[in-house]
Amino acid sequence: MTQSLEDVLQEYDSPLDLVRGIGSHADSAHLRLFEDLPSEFTNWREEQAAWADSVAIADLSHHMTDLHVEGPDALDLFSDLGINDFSGFEPGQAKQFAACNPDGQLIGDGILFHLDENEFNLVGYGPINWVQYHLETGDYDAVAERDEHCGVREGPPETFRFQVQGPDALELITEVVDEPLPDVPFFNFRPVSIAGHEINALRHGMLNEPGFEFFGSWDVQEDVREAIVGTGQEYDIRQIGGKAYPTNVITAAWMSIPLPAIYHDEETVRDYREWLDANSFEGALAIGGSLDSEDITDHYLTPVEAGHERFIDFGHDFVGKDALKQEVENKSRTRVTLVWDQGATEELYGGALFDDDTTYRFTELPVADWALTQNDKVLKDGELVGVANNTRYLYFEKRMFSLCSIDVELAEPGTEVSILWGEPGSGNPRVEDHEQTEIKATVAPAPYFEDKRKTANYSVD
Repeated sequence: MTQSLEDVLQEYDSPLDLVRGIGSHADSAHLRLFEDLPSEFTNWREEQAAWADSVAIADLSHHMTDLHVEGPDALDLFSDLGINDFSGFEPGQAKQFAACNPDGQLIGDGILFHLDENEFNLVGYGPINWVQYHLETGDYDAVAERDEHCGVREGPPETFRFQVQGPDALELITEVVDEPLPDVPFFNFRPVSIAGHEINALRHGMLNEPGFEFFGSWDVQEDVREAIVGTGQEYDIRQIGGKAYPTNVITAAWMSIPLPAIYHDEETVRDYREWLDANSFEGALAIGGSLDSEDITDHYLTPVEAGHERFIDFGHDFVGKDALKQEVENKSRTRVTLVWDQGATEELYGGALFDDDTTYRFTELPVADWALTQNDKVLKDGELVGVANNTRYLYFEKRMFSLCSIDVELAEPGTEVSILWGEPGSGNPRVEDHEQTEIKATVAPAPYFEDKRKTANYSVD
């Protein structure tokens, strides 16, 4: 019998001792999310720039888990767990599903597709196991099947997903589909044909530029990809590799892979950990960053702090409703973008690589990737005022950015703060000995760029 995550947690003095390490107790395959995708097709800088300047195709087929739920009670399951409004949720629609624990802290979010009557597919990380746990331990007339991410899956996925987006995306898509492109409302999907194959097209856009996400049977993915990439040559299309892909969270202001709020001493989440395998995604997850609070709950986010407040529907019962309602009524933090000071960033890299007298924590470009979840202190006049995460470099802006949950009184764009960078004493062997430093940063809106996803027009002749 395999160990549960709770069994492993009992071997540590604190849950932070578990998650601050590299998860050596667990199957590290859960950390290899992009191993089936080339790190670069050309180079990550031109690939990034294509999102802003022309058109890009990103292959999402490999690095996320699909949970297919079907049955008369399938919608009830998601409604009982999700903060979202499910009234009028019909086949052909999708939504950013978010779930929290009974204390109103975020378990995770993913994209929920309503495929057909009583048939749904949830795509993502954090909420996948949480939903399956409640299905298996609750009284729901529904069944679930999983298609794991590439780190643990044997063979190809069942479904391909290609995101095509950028300023020229709609013009390319209109040309590549076999018939006139249907009028698809935002975050709805409709059947289309590409290269003679019927697939689905979700109106989407991660970089705040209009675009579509195409998905269908893996058997036809090669024909669909060749049609898009081939036609896209005249639009200077770029295929997005594993280095560039995770950087799209900045423009969409999506706080990806927060620490699931399941590690503290509370009965409901303890029962979940007893069900959860030690070699699960949650068991392998490691955190990094300068936030050094010994209270594990300080490393969690709430749906409000993560920017999901607009999804919350208090018109139905769901796990964590009462706690979340209290937070909305007494909101203390909100989501913003932090724009790193260029001079301070240059000093960081000088001190990390070229200065004999200082050794700052080095960060890879374009993504600081030594931990899937990173929480850094945000300071104002030496006081903790927020937590930064999802630090990324955008080549087309020539700047570093972070997303941040910050005290509401400091959320005004233009406010100056600093990020405490570095984590001495880390248990992660990928982190070298170094000294901490403060990086000046400026508060900016989240999303940072103008959102053009819903307003773009395209021909439906």
